[in-house]
Amino acid sequence: MSSTVKDMLATYPADLGDVDQAKLTACIEQCIACAQACTACADACLSEGKVGDLAKCIRTDMDCADICTATAAVLSRHTGYDANITTAVLKACAMVCKACADECGRHADMHEHCRLCAEACRSCETACTALLGALG
Repeated sequence: MSSTVKDMLATYPADLGDVDQAKLTACIEQCIACAQACTACADACLSEGKVGDLAKCIRTDMDCADICTATAAVLSRHTGYDANITTAVLKACAMVCKACADECGRHADMHEHCRLCAEACRSCETACTALLGALG
């Protein structure tokens, strides 16, 4: 199946090296999807009746969205590749996705947007961990 991420990676004029392109593609796509889910979840939380009860969830959603967006951007750049930076952003992304999934999971029974966001965060965490494993 073709995707914009996969298609863009295929157009890169230099050799991408030994990186598992399927895992790289999946990770970028999951980061983008997670950032969108977290942004939407934070916004939905702001529309709930007891916003104060959701302050930590909103903050965690926003942090996760920002880190996922940054991770997708770093993973999309290959010129002057630095494995240390890639490893650091992937670890940070996996960490914030776990924290966000845990926080949204606490509200999942009451708020469908939190349940969906927690799922997106867990998928992104899994993709980041898989890519980290493939990088060695």
